[in-house]
Amino acid sequence: MSFLKNRTVIGVICIVLSLIICFAVTPLFNKGMSQKTEIVRVAKDIKIGDEITKDMVQTVEVGGYNLPEDVVKNTETVLGKFASADMVPGDYIIRSKIADEPAAENAYLYNLSGEKRAMSVSVKSFATGLSGKLVSGDIVSIIAPDYKKQGTTVIPPELQYVEVIAVTAGSGYDANTGEQEDSEEKELPSTVTLLVTPEQSKILAMLEADGNLHISLVYRGSKENAAKFIEAQQAVLTKLYPSVEEESTEQSTEEKQESSESEESTEQTVPSVSANTPIESEAE
Repeated sequence: MSFLKNRTVIGVICIVLSLIICFAVTPLFNKGMSQKTEIVRVAKDIKIGDEITKDMVQTVEVGGYNLPEDVVKNTETVLGKFASADMVPGDYIIRSKIADEPAAENAYLYNLSGEKRAMSVSVKSFATGLSGKLVSGDIVSIIAPDYKKQGTTVIPPELQYVEVIAVTAGSGYDANTGEQEDSEEKELPSTVTLLVTPEQSKILAMLEADGNLHISLVYRGSKENAAKFIEAQQAVLTKLYPSVEEESTEQSTEEKQESSESEESTEQTVPSVSANTPIESEAE
Protein backbone atom coordinates (compact mmCIF):
# COMPACT_ATOMS: atom_id res chain seq x y z
CA MET A 1 0.00 0.00 0.00
CA SER A 2 3.07 2.20 -0.21
CA PHE A 3 2.01 3.50 -3.61
CA LEU A 4 -0.92 5.32 -1.92
CA LYS A 5 1.63 7.49 -0.21
CA ASN A 6 2.73 8.77 -3.58
CA ARG A 7 0.98 12.06 -4.22
CA THR A 8 1.06 11.52 -7.97
CA VAL A 9 -0.86 8.28 -7.74
CA ILE A 10 -3.43 9.81 -5.44
CA GLY A 11 -3.84 12.73 -7.82
CA VAL A 12 -4.38 10.42 -10.79
CA ILE A 13 -7.01 8.40 -8.86
CA CYS A 14 -8.88 11.60 -7.94
CA ILE A 15 -8.84 12.76 -11.54
CA VAL A 16 -10.20 9.41 -12.76
CA LEU A 17 -12.98 9.44 -10.16
CA SER A 18 -13.95 12.98 -11.06
CA LEU A 19 -14.11 12.05 -14.73
CA ILE A 20 -16.36 9.07 -13.93
CA ILE A 21 -18.65 11.30 -11.89
CA CYS A 22 -18.77 14.03 -14.52
CA PHE A 23 -19.26 11.88 -17.59
CA ALA A 24 -21.13 8.86 -16.22
CA VAL A 25 -22.96 9.45 -12.94
CA THR A 26 -24.02 13.04 -13.51
CA PRO A 27 -25.60 12.46 -16.96
CA LEU A 28 -27.57 9.51 -15.62
CA PHE A 29 -28.80 11.61 -12.71
CA ASN A 30 -29.75 14.50 -14.99
CA LYS A 31 -31.52 12.13 -17.34
CA GLY A 32 -33.62 10.79 -14.48
CA MET A 33 -34.43 14.32 -13.34
CA SER A 34 -35.42 15.49 -16.81
CA GLN A 35 -37.57 12.46 -17.64
CA LYS A 36 -41.21 13.50 -17.91
CA THR A 37 -44.35 11.50 -17.14
CA GLU A 38 -48.09 12.23 -17.10
CA ILE A 39 -49.99 12.05 -13.82
CA VAL A 40 -53.51 12.90 -12.62
CA ARG A 41 -53.78 16.01 -10.48
CA VAL A 42 -56.69 17.61 -8.60
CA ALA A 43 -58.28 20.58 -10.40
CA LYS A 44 -60.87 21.63 -7.81
CA ASP A 45 -61.65 20.94 -4.15
CA ILE A 46 -62.71 17.35 -3.45
CA LYS A 47 -64.23 16.45 -0.08
CA ILE A 48 -64.14 13.06 1.55
CA GLY A 49 -66.96 10.90 0.19
CA ASP A 50 -67.33 12.89 -3.06
CA GLU A 51 -67.63 10.97 -6.30
CA ILE A 52 -64.80 12.03 -8.60
CA THR A 53 -65.93 13.44 -11.95
CA LYS A 54 -64.03 14.55 -15.04
CA ASP A 55 -64.09 18.26 -14.15
CA MET A 56 -62.44 17.61 -10.77
CA VAL A 57 -59.15 16.28 -12.19
CA GLN A 58 -56.67 17.03 -14.93
CA THR A 59 -53.71 15.29 -16.57
CA VAL A 60 -50.37 17.12 -16.35
CA GLU A 61 -46.78 16.36 -17.31
CA VAL A 62 -44.24 16.46 -14.49
CA GLY A 63 -40.75 15.23 -13.78
CA GLY A 64 -40.65 11.54 -13.05
CA TYR A 65 -37.99 11.79 -10.35
CA ASN A 66 -39.06 11.07 -6.76
CA LEU A 67 -42.74 10.54 -7.63
CA PRO A 68 -44.78 8.29 -5.29
CA GLU A 69 -44.98 4.76 -6.59
CA ASP A 70 -48.78 4.63 -6.31
CA VAL A 71 -49.48 7.96 -8.03
CA VAL A 72 -52.34 7.67 -10.54
CA LYS A 73 -51.29 8.25 -14.15
CA ASN A 74 -54.54 7.50 -15.98
CA THR A 75 -57.71 9.59 -15.64
CA GLU A 76 -59.95 6.57 -16.23
CA THR A 77 -58.59 5.05 -13.03
CA VAL A 78 -60.16 7.76 -10.84
CA LEU A 79 -63.41 8.60 -12.64
CA GLY A 80 -66.39 7.23 -10.73
CA LYS A 81 -64.32 6.51 -7.63
CA PHE A 82 -64.94 8.08 -4.22
CA ALA A 83 -62.51 10.27 -2.32
CA SER A 84 -61.31 8.71 0.94
CA ALA A 85 -59.55 11.96 1.97
CA ASP A 86 -59.96 15.67 1.38
CA MET A 87 -57.99 16.95 -1.62
CA VAL A 88 -57.23 20.48 -2.86
CA PRO A 89 -56.19 21.77 -6.30
CA GLY A 90 -52.62 20.79 -7.12
CA ASP A 91 -52.61 17.57 -5.09
CA TYR A 92 -51.38 14.43 -6.77
CA ILE A 93 -53.96 11.64 -6.65
CA ILE A 94 -52.54 8.47 -5.15
CA ARG A 95 -54.40 5.18 -4.90
CA SER A 96 -54.75 5.37 -1.12
CA LYS A 97 -56.91 8.51 -1.52
CA ILE A 98 -59.57 6.87 -3.69
CA ALA A 99 -61.96 3.98 -3.08
CA ASP A 100 -64.60 2.01 -4.94
CA GLU A 101 -67.15 2.71 -2.20
CA PRO A 102 -67.88 5.95 -0.31
CA ALA A 103 -66.12 6.61 2.96
CA ALA A 104 -67.54 4.64 5.90
CA GLU A 105 -69.18 7.65 7.52
CA ASN A 106 -71.07 8.47 4.31
CA ALA A 107 -71.76 5.02 2.87
CA TYR A 108 -75.29 4.74 4.23
CA LEU A 109 -76.32 7.97 2.49
CA TYR A 110 -75.44 6.48 -0.91
CA ASN A 111 -77.63 3.41 -0.30
CA LEU A 112 -80.92 5.31 -0.15
CA SER A 113 -83.28 4.16 -2.91
CA GLY A 114 -86.02 6.80 -2.55
CA GLU A 115 -88.50 4.54 -0.78
CA LYS A 116 -87.05 5.30 2.64
CA ARG A 117 -85.30 8.35 4.08
CA ALA A 118 -82.51 8.95 6.56
CA MET A 119 -83.69 11.01 9.54
CA SER A 120 -81.80 12.00 12.68
CA VAL A 121 -83.24 12.44 16.15
CA SER A 122 -81.49 14.08 19.08
CA VAL A 123 -80.13 12.13 22.01
CA LYS A 124 -81.16 14.40 24.86
CA SER A 125 -79.37 12.50 27.61
CA PHE A 126 -76.97 9.64 28.20
CA ALA A 127 -79.82 7.27 29.07
CA THR A 128 -82.20 8.07 26.20
CA GLY A 129 -79.59 6.94 23.65
CA LEU A 130 -78.86 3.55 25.27
CA SER A 131 -75.81 4.92 27.10
CA GLY A 132 -73.88 5.42 23.88
CA LYS A 133 -73.98 1.71 22.97
CA LEU A 134 -75.96 1.96 19.72
CA VAL A 135 -74.24 1.02 16.46
CA SER A 136 -75.21 0.94 12.81
CA GLY A 137 -77.47 -1.98 11.92
CA ASP A 138 -79.24 -2.16 15.30
CA ILE A 139 -83.01 -2.63 15.34
CA VAL A 140 -84.60 -0.32 17.90
CA SER A 141 -87.99 0.75 19.18
CA ILE A 142 -88.90 4.37 19.80
CA ILE A 143 -90.68 4.95 23.12
CA ALA A 144 -92.83 8.08 23.35
CA PRO A 145 -93.66 9.37 26.84
CA ASP A 146 -96.92 11.37 27.00
CA TYR A 147 -97.68 10.39 23.41
CA LYS A 148 -99.85 13.01 21.69
CA LYS A 149 -100.40 14.68 25.08
CA GLN A 150 -102.55 11.74 26.20
CA GLY A 151 -100.61 11.14 29.41
CA THR A 152 -99.54 7.63 28.44
CA THR A 153 -96.17 6.19 27.46
CA VAL A 154 -96.39 4.03 24.36
CA ILE A 155 -94.37 2.62 21.50
CA PRO A 156 -96.15 4.00 18.41
CA PRO A 157 -97.11 1.15 16.06
CA GLU A 158 -95.21 2.94 13.28
CA LEU A 159 -91.96 2.84 15.28
CA GLN A 160 -91.85 -0.65 16.76
CA TYR A 161 -88.88 -1.79 14.66
CA VAL A 162 -86.58 0.82 13.10
CA GLU A 163 -83.05 0.37 11.74
CA VAL A 164 -80.17 2.52 12.98
CA ILE A 165 -77.90 3.58 10.12
CA ALA A 166 -75.62 6.01 11.96
CA VAL A 167 -74.70 7.30 15.40
CA THR A 168 -73.15 10.76 15.23
CA ALA A 169 -71.16 12.66 17.83
CA GLY A 170 -71.40 16.38 18.51
CA SER A 171 -68.33 16.99 16.33
CA GLY A 172 -70.24 15.77 13.28
CA TYR A 173 -68.23 12.57 12.92
CA ASP A 174 -69.84 9.17 13.20
CA ALA A 175 -69.30 7.50 16.55
CA ASN A 176 -69.21 3.77 17.34
CA THR A 177 -67.83 2.88 13.91
CA GLY A 178 -65.23 0.55 15.41
CA GLU A 179 -62.40 2.61 13.91
CA GLN A 180 -61.42 4.42 17.12
CA GLU A 181 -58.38 3.12 18.90
CA ASP A 182 -58.54 2.09 22.53
CA SER A 183 -56.29 4.97 23.48
CA GLU A 184 -58.68 7.51 21.99
CA GLU A 185 -61.43 8.91 24.15
CA LYS A 186 -64.75 7.92 22.65
CA GLU A 187 -67.19 10.71 21.84
CA LEU A 188 -70.72 10.29 23.11
CA PRO A 189 -73.46 10.35 20.44
CA SER A 190 -75.54 13.49 19.98
CA THR A 191 -77.88 12.18 17.29
CA VAL A 192 -79.06 8.83 15.97
CA THR A 193 -79.90 8.51 12.27
CA LEU A 194 -82.70 6.10 11.42
CA LEU A 195 -83.89 4.59 8.14
CA VAL A 196 -87.61 5.38 7.97
CA THR A 197 -90.57 5.71 5.64
CA PRO A 198 -92.33 9.07 5.08
CA GLU A 199 -95.06 8.05 7.55
CA GLN A 200 -92.51 7.14 10.21
CA SER A 201 -90.61 10.38 9.64
CA LYS A 202 -93.72 12.42 10.49
CA ILE A 203 -94.11 10.64 13.83
CA LEU A 204 -90.41 11.11 14.57
CA ALA A 205 -90.61 14.81 13.70
CA MET A 206 -93.47 15.23 16.16
CA LEU A 207 -91.57 13.43 18.92
CA GLU A 208 -88.43 15.45 18.17
CA ALA A 209 -90.43 18.67 18.42
CA ASP A 210 -91.80 17.55 21.78
CA GLY A 211 -88.22 16.76 22.81
CA ASN A 212 -89.24 13.57 24.56
CA LEU A 213 -88.30 10.16 23.20
CA HIS A 214 -86.31 7.12 24.32
CA ILE A 215 -84.55 4.50 22.22
CA SER A 216 -84.61 0.86 23.25
CA LEU A 217 -82.56 -1.88 21.61
CA VAL A 218 -84.59 -4.73 20.13
CA TYR A 219 -82.06 -6.74 18.10
CA ARG A 220 -78.40 -6.75 17.15
CA GLY A 221 -77.08 -9.48 14.91
CA SER A 222 -77.16 -10.74 11.33
CA LYS A 223 -78.65 -8.73 8.48
CA GLU A 224 -80.97 -11.61 7.62
CA ASN A 225 -82.65 -11.60 11.05
CA ALA A 226 -82.71 -7.81 11.15
CA ALA A 227 -84.57 -7.82 7.83
CA LYS A 228 -87.31 -9.95 9.41
CA PHE A 229 -88.03 -7.23 11.96
CA ILE A 230 -88.19 -4.61 9.20
CA GLU A 231 -90.59 -6.80 7.20
CA ALA A 232 -92.85 -7.15 10.24
CA GLN A 233 -92.84 -3.37 10.67
CA GLN A 234 -93.61 -2.88 6.99
CA ALA A 235 -96.64 -5.16 7.32
CA VAL A 236 -97.96 -2.96 10.13
CA LEU A 237 -97.39 0.18 8.08
CA THR A 238 -99.24 -1.34 5.12
CA LYS A 239 -102.29 -1.89 7.31
CA LEU A 240 -102.10 1.56 8.89
CA TYR A 241 -101.38 3.43 5.66
CA PRO A 242 -102.82 1.62 2.61
CA SER A 243 -101.50 2.96 -0.66
CA VAL A 244 -103.51 5.28 -2.89
CA GLU A 245 -104.00 2.50 -5.46
CA GLU A 246 -105.42 0.17 -2.81
CA GLU A 247 -107.75 2.90 -1.53
CA SER A 248 -109.00 3.70 -5.04
CA THR A 249 -109.51 -0.03 -5.70
CA GLU A 250 -111.52 -0.41 -2.51
CA GLN A 251 -113.59 2.68 -3.33
CA SER A 252 -114.36 1.43 -6.85
CA THR A 253 -115.31 -1.97 -5.42
CA GLU A 254 -117.65 -0.35 -2.92
CA GLU A 255 -119.18 1.82 -5.67
CA LYS A 256 -119.79 -1.26 -7.83
CA GLN A 257 -121.45 -3.05 -4.91
CA GLU A 258 -123.66 -0.03 -4.18
CA SER A 259 -124.66 0.33 -7.85
CA SER A 260 -125.49 -3.38 -8.12
CA GLU A 261 -127.59 -3.19 -4.94
CA SER A 262 -129.48 -0.13 -6.25
CA GLU A 263 -130.19 -1.89 -9.58
CA GLU A 264 -131.59 -4.92 -7.73
CA SER A 265 -133.85 -2.74 -5.60
CA THR A 266 -135.07 -0.88 -8.71
CA GLU A 267 -135.97 -4.14 -10.43
CA GLN A 268 -137.96 -5.24 -7.40
CA THR A 269 -140.02 -2.01 -7.21
CA VAL A 270 -140.91 -1.85 -10.94
CA PRO A 271 -143.80 -4.36 -11.81
CA SER A 272 -143.12 -6.66 -14.70
CA VAL A 273 -145.60 -7.10 -17.54
CA SER A 274 -146.46 -10.76 -18.11
CA ALA A 275 -147.60 -12.27 -21.39
CA ASN A 276 -150.99 -13.31 -19.90
CA THR A 277 -151.98 -9.78 -18.81
CA PRO A 278 -154.89 -8.53 -21.00
CA ILE A 279 -154.23 -5.24 -22.76
CA GLU A 280 -157.13 -2.94 -23.42
CA SER A 281 -157.53 -1.80 -26.95
CA GLU A 282 -157.68 1.81 -28.00
CA ALA A 283 -161.29 1.41 -29.05
CA GLU A 284 -162.37 0.59 -25.48
